[in-house]
Amino acid sequence: MNALNQAHCEACRADAPKVTDDELAELIREIPDWNIEVRDGHMELERVFKFKNFKHALDFTNAVGEIAEAEGHHPGLLTEWGKVTVTWWSHSIKGLHRNDFIMCARTDKVAEKAEGRK
Repeated sequence: MNALNQAHCEACRADAPKVTDDELAELIREIPDWNIEVRDGHMELERVFKFKNFKHALDFTNAVGEIAEAEGHHPGLLTEWGKVTVTWWSHSIKGLHRNDFIMCARTDKVAEKAEGRK
């Protein structure tokens, strides 16, 4: 268990600093199953979770939605038959903040308990 999945998000303002290259290198090691994607000129963290069917995928989507709502930090969620793509980035700063890494780790923790994972 890593410290990120125990952490909580801090309020993120439009002038909050993005993670530095050194911070990025350190934090990405704590969430090794996540990929960095560049979209519209900014970095996002993304992972695909596979499930046995749509119901299990939808249940996982709702569980991620619950932790997102509790932290006030919301991902992109694409729910399909047998898979959910979760994408975290900080909209207000158009890039990555430590909050995104926290939420990736928290999402992984939810996934560990998710029913129907492949």
